[in-house]
Amino acid sequence: MQIESVLTIDQVKREKWRAVEPPDFPFFDHEFLLALERSGSVGSGTGWMPVYLLCTEDIDGESELLGALCTYVKTDSYGEFIFDWDWAHAYQQNGMPYYPKLTMAVPFTPATGPKFLVRDELPGSLKATIKDALLDAAAQIGDQAGVSSTHALFLPDDEVPEFRDRGFAIRHSMQFHWRNRGYAGFDDYLGAMQSKRRRQIARERRQLDADLKIERLTGDNLEPHHAQAMFHFYLDTSDRKWGSPYLTAEFFEEVFETMADRILLVAASEGDGMLAGALNFYKGNSLFGRYWGTLQDRRNLHFELCYYQQTEFCIERGMELFEAGAQGEHKLARGFLPTTTYSAHEIRHPAFRRAIEGYVEQEREVTRRNISYYMRHDPFKAPDAAL
Repeated sequence: MQIESVLTIDQVKREKWRAVEPPDFPFFDHEFLLALERSGSVGSGTGWMPVYLLCTEDIDGESELLGALCTYVKTDSYGEFIFDWDWAHAYQQNGMPYYPKLTMAVPFTPATGPKFLVRDELPGSLKATIKDALLDAAAQIGDQAGVSSTHALFLPDDEVPEFRDRGFAIRHSMQFHWRNRGYAGFDDYLGAMQSKRRRQIARERRQLDADLKIERLTGDNLEPHHAQAMFHFYLDTSDRKWGSPYLTAEFFEEVFETMADRILLVAASEGDGMLAGALNFYKGNSLFGRYWGTLQDRRNLHFELCYYQQTEFCIERGMELFEAGAQGEHKLARGFLPTTTYSAHEIRHPAFRRAIEGYVEQEREVTRRNISYYMRHDPFKAPDAAL
């Protein structure tokens, strides 16, 4: 067993990488990572320099991939959604560089998913060995790059102990996620909600402009003009919210071509053209909302294109999880419950490490209180009331 590093996913054969791709998380699929690179969305000048760590073993003269870890040498904190700008500012005030840093994450994607990509069929003891070896290799990459810190963002629950045992500080954040409780249909879903919320959702759907055509497009129904339209919607939204787009037109063109079977485009059309669209990725039992935009503001269109159509899609397909992206307390009234998200942070400077660990501990309590507050406004009926 050996660890090697490559600087582009193109150096790994797609069929080899398939063995370690997560079953319910599309953003570490070979096609997605390659689209980020080929489109220039990551790489030189973007703040995201990829270093893929590979654990391989020679079997019958053939190098087989056992596990992988996607890391990026970062020269800023853009596109991470776990904000550490204050940490960088504190370093600067003390005459120390915070960048570069090492980040384990999917660029521009605040979605919870595994960081350790390990063959599922391997025994547990071997999996643990592979994960340790990958983290050791990540530490060496950090040494070589002279990083101030290492960060693993949007960790699943079961990976938190592995980073905690390595001395990482575990940071708690919050998102609103939808989970399928075995609903037979959208009406069944509405029936599980309190009457106020049920009426609100029904009213919002009823008040949509009657001349709008709403479609859910995936697979062979996706065409190049859909990618072009979605890129323009993305630009419009980023201009209004973020100020600087991260992704290029080439990225949208490539994923619409290579990942059509994992894309759900919810489109609103009027006449001959798309008025608005919401781009989602899905795989296995999980759906992830990513980008949306519109040429005109229409009443309740955002809710329909970004939440209700996806909820129906998940129910119809028996999918368990819908993550609709970062932030947005307005999601609560529409059936998305507050959920703790986790990230892990290893700060190399001893004094800053202590200070940041203290901050993270206080932040965890704030997050706990926020979740407790939102859960007091749970839109669903109490269990006894649903009987």
